[in-house]
Amino acid sequence: MRPVSGPNQFSLLRQRRFAPFFATQFLGALNDNIFRNGLVILITFQGVVVLGMNHTQLANVAAGLFILPYFLFSATAGQLADKYEKSMLIRRIKLFEIGLMVLACAALLSESYSLLLFVLFLMGLQSTMFGPVKYAYLPQQLANGELVGGNALVESGTYIAIILGLIAGGIAVGDEIAAFFTIEKQALLGACLVAVAISGYLTSRKVPTTPAVDPGLRVSWNAWRETWRIVKFARAERSVFLSILGISWFWFFGSAMTIQIPAYTLDILGGTESITTFLLAAFAVGVGIGSLLCERLSGHRIELGLVPFGAIGLSVFAIDLYYAQPQGAVLPAGSIADFLARPGGLRVWIDLAMIGVFGGFYSVPLYALIQKRSNPQHLSRIIAANNIINALLMVGATVMSVTLLNAGVSIPQLFLVIAGLNALVAIYIFSLLPEFLMRFLAWLIVSVVYRLRPTGVENIPVKGPAVVVCNHVSYMDPIILSASIQRPMRFVMWYRIWQIPLLNFFFKTMKAIPIAGAREDVTIMDEAFETVDAELAAGNLVCIFPEGGITRDGEIARFRPGIEKIIARRPVPVIPVALGRLWGSWFSRRRDGGLRKIPGRLFARVSVTVGKPVRPREVTAARLELLVRTLRGDAR
Repeated sequence: MRPVSGPNQFSLLRQRRFAPFFATQFLGALNDNIFRNGLVILITFQGVVVLGMNHTQLANVAAGLFILPYFLFSATAGQLADKYEKSMLIRRIKLFEIGLMVLACAALLSESYSLLLFVLFLMGLQSTMFGPVKYAYLPQQLANGELVGGNALVESGTYIAIILGLIAGGIAVGDEIAAFFTIEKQALLGACLVAVAISGYLTSRKVPTTPAVDPGLRVSWNAWRETWRIVKFARAERSVFLSILGISWFWFFGSAMTIQIPAYTLDILGGTESITTFLLAAFAVGVGIGSLLCERLSGHRIELGLVPFGAIGLSVFAIDLYYAQPQGAVLPAGSIADFLARPGGLRVWIDLAMIGVFGGFYSVPLYALIQKRSNPQHLSRIIAANNIINALLMVGATVMSVTLLNAGVSIPQLFLVIAGLNALVAIYIFSLLPEFLMRFLAWLIVSVVYRLRPTGVENIPVKGPAVVVCNHVSYMDPIILSASIQRPMRFVMWYRIWQIPLLNFFFKTMKAIPIAGAREDVTIMDEAFETVDAELAAGNLVCIFPEGGITRDGEIARFRPGIEKIIARRPVPVIPVALGRLWGSWFSRRRDGGLRKIPGRLFARVSVTVGKPVRPREVTAARLELLVRTLRGDAR
């Protein structure tokens, strides 16, 4: 689907409500990655052994130490972010970062790797405190239409910071730069860390005041009890909790993949530190590109259809990564040029980049959904719950990786295992919340066949029951409406179409409601009205096509009075919607009732016009028919 008109996401970078915050979180991510990458490269390529652990084991342990605080302290961090003003919290967290970097510099100069691992743990604590503030800040400062773009910028900025952190960390501990400046590589790395931390504090001073959402909150220091409590907040809205599980799985996937890259480069590719940085940068660049593309592909809206699309891409390219280099290279690659010139080298780089791109498609809509559908008063604590579950799965990724590698599984084989697990987890999550899969099918089909121009979608209530009535032009109408309206809808459809084998699975997944005419089957008709009433009582949207069938001449037929019966029983708002420029397309009917055999009006600019809600006491079939005719106009 082509984007609707709206402000460009990059315009936020010129606004004080976003730019200082963006710079602060960017510099924080940069410092994390300069330190982590520099430390891992030092450990890997200098043969460092700590407590009897070799470089492969230490890489996984280091990752575990960084994420452990997310599990231990996220509950407290979420409470503090809801209780206190956010710009003040950000500044204090950045001051803590400066102190940590000074300690890291001292540990580097003394080559105390045990102390460096402890500093890494404390950096994880600092990131734990910043996480809830970071994601709860955005919905307080951005409008709903800016959430996808704002999250995309934060995600892409984070991964650009990762790229620069990888490069800076790799360069700082490389022999060439240290020799050029006649300085020890550990001293150069320490100086970089302190300088970036100070810069982050200076930008944080420009972050605008962002009021506390729950200043009366009494902070509970019982981490275990509060952890369970905030997880209950997250579970209050099913789609939010499943989105958290989806994000956490992506962190499992990404951690398990990227943690292995230094050892993969050394042991499988026969490469150097520069190739490690080059490959990790490919992944980071990919996530940044995928994140920024989300706004364009979703048309400034939260498009959940991108999530299954991202999941498919993650598995496909992870599988291809295994086949690109399943065995260790015979000859070493001394430079990036040598690596790319070798068979399979460019393929490995492309696979990692595409894993990143599809990771961006996967994660950005989920973050935006959490921010939009969560209770604002609990948002920081829900983000903290997200961080806790993220941490659990990332620790799980570390444990799984160490266990499988110790059992003799090669790193390429580990990539294959992760790809298979991703497919299974995606199927499980999407079976629990079919909205993701249905929106993916809608987004995919509509993106290929039509160009949608939805207007008035702000008239759809964010929550609560309502009936959507629409003219019926083609067999694709439910798909087009699903792609245009973000809330899931229960479509009422003719029972004979609902019963078609194979398609019946999708209709059941969409929770479509089969209906028959009184002369066909009065039992099915009565059951349909009962189901419609139950869905409205549950606070859902129900969509009906009051004409009772697809138009055969492009004109709007008389609306049947079933809508009046529904509203008489359950008084809820009724929202008129008109589809235009769709008659004559491939999936509309011929005059004899059959499907058009020759494709027509492909890529047509279909208009979807949503009118203002009609109050229950004003609902009549004739009035709704007139409103839909007026909304459509002459655009058949």
